[in-house]
Amino acid sequence: MDNLKVWYITGSSKGIGRSLVKQLLSKGHKIAATSRQVSAFSDIASENFLPLEVDLTNDKSIAASLEKTINTFGKIDAIVNNAGYGIGGAIEELSEQEINDNFNINFFAVVKVIQQALPYLRNQRSGHIINISSIAGFAPGLGWSIYSSAKFAVTGLSEALSVDLKPLNINVTAILPGLFRTNFAKPDSIAFSEKQIDEYSFLRAAHQRMYDLDGKQLGNPDKVADTFIELVSNQNPPTLLFLGSDAHKRATNKMAQLSQEIEQWKTVSFSTDFE
Repeated sequence: MDNLKVWYITGSSKGIGRSLVKQLLSKGHKIAATSRQVSAFSDIASENFLPLEVDLTNDKSIAASLEKTINTFGKIDAIVNNAGYGIGGAIEELSEQEINDNFNINFFAVVKVIQQALPYLRNQRSGHIINISSIAGFAPGLGWSIYSSAKFAVTGLSEALSVDLKPLNINVTAILPGLFRTNFAKPDSIAFSEKQIDEYSFLRAAHQRMYDLDGKQLGNPDKVADTFIELVSNQNPPTLLFLGSDAHKRATNKMAQLSQEIEQWKTVSFSTDFE
């Protein structure tokens, strides 16, 4: 069928990535899936599935995985940059290493994958790059300053690239999910600053509220695949797509607040023009 695609998906061992792989395979799509350890895919057997052990901080590792995908399936229709993890804590609590590690996976790995994938997409004059950001990359919550910053960078990169790559017939979309019922609230998907300052105890309370929602999140990860299929099949896909009613509500509230603030400070904005 013409609507069946070849997908390259990072961070596929758990969460939305894992659900996306299984759902797309069940619908007949071809999947190249990356993880730090290929053993994470030992339970998946399909001629349409290519498991890849990839270090997303290493250009050569990424390049080799993309080349293997092309050699196996002949093309790549969609790149899904899904790998990432949360880091909680006040900015003065977080060490340089903790900040760098988070940006390396949440943002710079996205850049590296796109850089290595673009020669193939350019030659095809087709393709769709889907970057998983977060609602925190548009309307940040309490206690996630560095994680939000990395996701804001993913959102901004996606918006800029959508303009740069449109003439090449390559689409770019940032997905900004709310809370989905995955393992994101589990210790293997989230980290916190080793250093903790007593005055920021209110952040720990905010983090606890997220844990309390575990298993009660509104988002159903098994519905994401249909959304992505619709996205890559659309001739005019959105640059930003908010997934989940909670994400849509936060985005709408943020837009209203921003609009009000822009109008409130309009006189000051205009005051810097030449007379």
